[in-house]
Amino acid sequence: MRTQFSKLPLTGVKVVDFGQYIAGPAVAMLLGDLGATVVHIDPPEGAMWDSPANATLNRNKLIVTLDLKTGDGLEKARLLCAEADIIVENFRPGKLATLGVDFAEMREARPELITISLPGFASNDMEKREQRAFESIIAASSGVFTDMGLNRVLMGLNPSFSPLPLASAYASQIAASATVLALQSRQITGLGDQIEVPLAAAVMEGLCYNSIKVENMPERYLTQREVEIERRRLEGLPMNLSYEDLQELLDPFFRSYMCKDGRMFYVVCPSHKNHARRCLEVLGIYDELVEDGLTSEEDTYKPWSEWEHRTSLGVYPMPKDWADKISARMKEVFMTRTSHEWKKMFGRGHIPGAAQRWLQEWVHDEFAETSGLMIDVNDPVYGEMTQPGPVVWMEESGEEALEPEPRLWVGFDEALKTLKKIRTELPDPSDTVSQKGWLSGVRVLDLCNVIAGPHSASYLARFGAEVIKLDPSEPMYDSWNTIIYGLSQMRGKRSILADITSRHGRQVFEDLVKSVDVIVWNAPDNQIKKMGLDAESLRKINPDALFCKLDCFSGVRRGTRTDYIGYDDLVQATTGVMLRFGGAMDRPEEHAHVGTIDVMCGFGGALGVAAALYQKYRHGRIGRGRTSLNANSGLLQVPFAYDFKGRSLYDEPSGPETNGYDALTRFYSTASGRHILLSAYEADLPRFRDVEGLEELPDLPEEDRAAYLATAFQAQRASEWVDRLRAADIGAAVCEYLDALRAENSREADGTPGTDNGSYSFSIYPDHPSGHEVTQLDPYAVRTTRSMVTAVRPSEKFGTSTRSILKELGYADQAIEAMIKSGGVSESWSEEYLPS
Repeated sequence: MRTQFSKLPLTGVKVVDFGQYIAGPAVAMLLGDLGATVVHIDPPEGAMWDSPANATLNRNKLIVTLDLKTGDGLEKARLLCAEADIIVENFRPGKLATLGVDFAEMREARPELITISLPGFASNDMEKREQRAFESIIAASSGVFTDMGLNRVLMGLNPSFSPLPLASAYASQIAASATVLALQSRQITGLGDQIEVPLAAAVMEGLCYNSIKVENMPERYLTQREVEIERRRLEGLPMNLSYEDLQELLDPFFRSYMCKDGRMFYVVCPSHKNHARRCLEVLGIYDELVEDGLTSEEDTYKPWSEWEHRTSLGVYPMPKDWADKISARMKEVFMTRTSHEWKKMFGRGHIPGAAQRWLQEWVHDEFAETSGLMIDVNDPVYGEMTQPGPVVWMEESGEEALEPEPRLWVGFDEALKTLKKIRTELPDPSDTVSQKGWLSGVRVLDLCNVIAGPHSASYLARFGAEVIKLDPSEPMYDSWNTIIYGLSQMRGKRSILADITSRHGRQVFEDLVKSVDVIVWNAPDNQIKKMGLDAESLRKINPDALFCKLDCFSGVRRGTRTDYIGYDDLVQATTGVMLRFGGAMDRPEEHAHVGTIDVMCGFGGALGVAAALYQKYRHGRIGRGRTSLNANSGLLQVPFAYDFKGRSLYDEPSGPETNGYDALTRFYSTASGRHILLSAYEADLPRFRDVEGLEELPDLPEEDRAAYLATAFQAQRASEWVDRLRAADIGAAVCEYLDALRAENSREADGTPGTDNGSYSFSIYPDHPSGHEVTQLDPYAVRTTRSMVTAVRPSEKFGTSTRSILKELGYADQAIEAMIKSGGVSESWSEEYLPS
């Protein structure tokens, strides 16, 4: 295992991992990749989930086999826990305590202990807490499968199955970041915490951009697909569009195009002031389209009625007439070159675009290998094995993170000896250190845009951080991208607008940098250096400031695509997510949730901040946290993102017609017209004898099970079947809708974060600053025992706090007026909060 001389930020931190399946082990893996010493405990029969993915999830861990149902096994587990700084588990609420490992009891004896629990449903959700909460059950219960995007609705494919473990991936990043935030707080207070992150709440936080409801949304923000869905509903028409017809409802700058080599190329540049123009220029059709009448509105934040033309290049969505005209020409031009040529031309031209790739191609991609996004680990079971690289790392110790120790089975004595060798150094617990939240007193400067970066900073605000969001005095993105997304990722922040390329704006920027503890930016290295935020330049402005960087494609090492710009969608294309979802090269589909990887990467950014803070307090080092969308795709696809000699086919469920893994784990329609998700295993077959109407299932040949179940489930309503199956302790859930979950679990905002409200919690803001009634998910996935989680403020209008922040920096009113007059700073982008 790693030595005390390691520069990894969590060196010296001791973790005991009781986790099984994905979420718990993934939390401990993230901590281990950052340098923690981890002892993983398996039951005598081995891991509960038999998968090669365990080689990834258990790297950097010593594995001990213990039977907690015996006195000897329980006593040994307690001895290991007595040495731990952090204990991780992901069973049903209270199960580990029932076995004799009681976190509350342990923390009473050792208040410095940090425990993290990841149950499927919240411990205060009395209806669902005892359910068998497999990954697919949580997804079905949380509206994941029935709200898989506008495409699937229009194609009549609702629900739609996806094998991506969204709940576990979101939960592991949230839980790891919360754990390290508690750890850095412990270095100040001497006190730990007892934390719970329910997987259902975590996946809802991942879907917060999908579940938000804005009353009277202006027409200009409705896409062609949304308009078509509403038309069909009003006219009673079926949702039966073909994939080909659906493509013609997509924005020309937000879709895939076939190239000369038979590979699709995904373009994502609909909302930026320059990206769409650059796209048309590199394709050689910009001048032609301008001559044909394509216009660019100077100020797209004016009401739509005041625009000179109805269309503006760089604004999403485009009206259908221009969308059709532009996409027709783009189709023709893309066929003149290969996807590889376009990839280089777009990347070098600072245009977001990427070729569609299969996961197997990504696992063996040269850039993935050279950058450290995929690494080789000599696993004791599978030999030389390719695995996803570190998801979050520090610039100064990233190279060490690229060489994880393979999992190692050891005896109890060796594991205990390893933990005992490491001394934990803590301040004495003191009531004199006042800290309401883990980040009380920490000041954060957010320079980010779109989703991942801004979401990470907003997440920090719930733990007490003061977050200042700095944006350009004139917006680079359209209001769909900034204002609509901002309703979620601007929560808990104050907003200032300044042009940091101008003389006045640059001075404000540097004054802000001097005043904060943490800076977060989602930008490539070349842009960071240009703005003077590289390590050497930042040290001259504020030597104590921590910097966290998020971007699209980077890994620990630089590679050919490190400085290419991009978004969530492009990583989906690059790493095989879109081809798996669509099922074929000629029909890629975006995995439909807004921010599928973006939001997870935001939580990863928060983990980077937490690790940098802990490293500063514990080791006295000023560091720079890093993560990327590409790195997070490895966590999202951890069940199948690996390779080794003799691996079987990459054959995870794919395509629009797939409805599960097999007859025992898939969707079934019921008499009520609602679908249920059955989630059972071969070992569960005897339990079906206790389910009225399904008693014959255990005696049937495997090939006859699906037909039998499909017929049987038509005899009763969905709710009745779920009750019967759960009574036999068989996993089952009704496929819920996000709209229904929001309606059933909303209350008028009451100043609380929703952590007391079970697995689902929304707040209604009738007097939202936007002027619209807004209903949105609460900041509720992290539940603490000691520290406070706050209900963050609704998103203020961009620029609202410009004056107050400048005054805090020491600027006089006269100077502020002069700066505003010069255009170096601004108080607003538009008259209306949400331009109509």
